[in-house]
Amino acid sequence: MLKPKPLRLTKLTAITPIDGRYANRTQELRPFVSEFALIKTRVEVESKYLIALSEIRILRKLTSPEKKRLNSFGPNLSLENAEKIKRIEEETRHDVKAMERAFRSMLSGTSLENVTEMAHYGLTSEDINNISYRLILKRATENVIIPVLDKFTNELVMQAEQHKATPMLARTHGQAAVPTTLGKEVVNFASRLNKETRKLEKQQLTGKLTGAVGNLNALHASYPDINWISFSENFVRSFGLEPNLTTTQINPYEDMVEYFQNYIRINNILIDFDQDVWRYISDDWFVQQAKKGEVGSSTMPHKVNPIDFENSEGNLGMANAIFEFFSRKLPISRLQRDLSDSTAIRNIGTALGYSLIAYKSVAEGLSRVAPNLDEIERRLNEDWSILTEGAQTLLRRDGVEDPYSLMVELTRGGHINGQEEWIKLIDGLKIEDNQKANLKKLTPREYVGYAAELTEMAIEEIKSSRKSKV
Repeated sequence: MLKPKPLRLTKLTAITPIDGRYANRTQELRPFVSEFALIKTRVEVESKYLIALSEIRILRKLTSPEKKRLNSFGPNLSLENAEKIKRIEEETRHDVKAMERAFRSMLSGTSLENVTEMAHYGLTSEDINNISYRLILKRATENVIIPVLDKFTNELVMQAEQHKATPMLARTHGQAAVPTTLGKEVVNFASRLNKETRKLEKQQLTGKLTGAVGNLNALHASYPDINWISFSENFVRSFGLEPNLTTTQINPYEDMVEYFQNYIRINNILIDFDQDVWRYISDDWFVQQAKKGEVGSSTMPHKVNPIDFENSEGNLGMANAIFEFFSRKLPISRLQRDLSDSTAIRNIGTALGYSLIAYKSVAEGLSRVAPNLDEIERRLNEDWSILTEGAQTLLRRDGVEDPYSLMVELTRGGHINGQEEWIKLIDGLKIEDNQKANLKKLTPREYVGYAAELTEMAIEEIKSSRKSKV
């Protein structure tokens, strides 16, 4: 059997669709969650640690140019330098130790050479890693994910505003219920999505700098007069993280799990939206734009598939599967530490990648559909039995005995085919003439409650919650 030759990595040879088929849709995540980004962030944390040690006089006072140099190491780390770190890792079989050795070499030949031995002083790898992973998650979310979600929410808000008074039939259990408006149904999703996005924006991640088993043993032993607890808190806060002093070797993952579960809620809202729009397209309530040259089926020339919503739904499921695994796996660590979390947490970018693909797909899908107002109107007026909720409520107000059962007997399982039949049914009721007159005023188009007003209120709430107005 011939052994295939190794393939050069391209979009066609990549193992996962994130870096293959969908590479163009996820490329903006690479500066934040790639292996290269992780290495750069680790170097950033190591550099700032040296500066922090200088500030408490554990090492000599650093000059402003020296601090500037250290602060530039992480952001300016080249891909070539990162590749050197990976080659060192082949020897060490330890990624953070490889980074530390490379970091020491960066100090060599500079005015910082005499502080080289203080690099990574008293730390364990997890002191660097826990901060780094949380920073890449936070930065990717703030710089890539939230802007995409907010842009999509903006589009929903625009649709809701446009159709806030467009009546349509609502369906519960898949069956005709009572009228609503198209804008109200759209703004329901916009409101849910915006609330969860704002929660994601405010999620507080933690950080720890507590040593090998969480007690700052090495630092306390070497400099017992330093308040290392205060130092740890201040250092973690300098990254915008909340200090966690109660740890083992690892920083417990509950904060990240909460972050991931926020993503799961967002993704479930969008799965709900994907499936609803898919159904509306299937029922011809929404129509899709057919683009010249595109094909909907290899055998049926007429088809225009709701592929963007299907693609979104599938990728949201993939993302949630990873987020859910994180939520189950990461909080569990044998004794003070085991490394099973280390290989799992590297997939942050994978979960974010599938999510981003889905967000872009649903946005593309939304841009290519429009409400079929004629069909929506036809279905709204197809069966006036949807007015019996209002009818029995008005009769109840007027003291008619058991009007619910009356309406059940007249309409359940049947249909009222239009206004003429509705009026005929009302005229046959044994009620007062003024009560009949009130019931005859009911129409599917007008029986929408506060749908338009509630849509406007939801839009205003979304706008007021945002840093920039929709």
